[in-house]
Amino acid sequence: MKVDIITLFPEMCRAPLMGSILGKAMERGLWELGVHDLRQWSTDRHRRVDDTPYGGGQGMVMQCAPLFAAVEALATPDSRVVLMTPQGRRLDQRVVESYTACRHLIILCGHYEGIDHRVVETLVHDEISLGDYVLTNGAIAATILTDAVIRLLPGVLGDERSSQEESFSAATGLLEAPCYTKPVEFRGLKVPDILLSGHHANIAKWKAGQSLRRTQAMRPDLLREHRAPALSAAPLQKSPAAPADTPPA
Repeated sequence: MKVDIITLFPEMCRAPLMGSILGKAMERGLWELGVHDLRQWSTDRHRRVDDTPYGGGQGMVMQCAPLFAAVEALATPDSRVVLMTPQGRRLDQRVVESYTACRHLIILCGHYEGIDHRVVETLVHDEISLGDYVLTNGAIAATILTDAVIRLLPGVLGDERSSQEESFSAATGLLEAPCYTKPVEFRGLKVPDILLSGHHANIAKWKAGQSLRRTQAMRPDLLREHRAPALSAAPLQKSPAAPADTPPA
């Protein structure tokens, strides 16, 4: 997959996406990244890409000409153009998984009061929002979308089961079960005995139950959306409470 991000703040995208796991996957040729400054497609001598809105109103609007030029310069028949905007469809794991089938993503980053709507009407395939809030610019959102998609590509995480078992995965659509590591006991807080038993079938059953119960407690909306099976009466697994005089970890 190739991802091209068009933004006014390219430096905000490069560092997060070229380090750690995604950077190593790029070195192995599993994906390509292009981060482009929209101003390079401006015909204004001051490299302006915005102007005042018709009809009045606060702020500035990104002009259509530089955005059309940028997309037309980068697009191929395989391209899918995504606009990051608070008005878009809310990003969730199902949307992320659908993008893994794309060969080329072009991500447009909004700024100021938005972009000329002729770009949306003509060039954009999808409008995507991270949630019901507003960021200073779309570069942050584009970086998050790219990270979420690329980590699901074959070979990026190394063990494909890792992404299949995590929260919101297509397998269940629910939250992941609690996880623990060494030591077995810390400040009176113990790892559940079942996880130390070595009985894989019972551990899998325990994790499935905890996943359901944690989802019910934290995100009951996911149970409604995915029509998960009804929960049993067993309580949510909790570690024993630490003594009252124990200082915070």
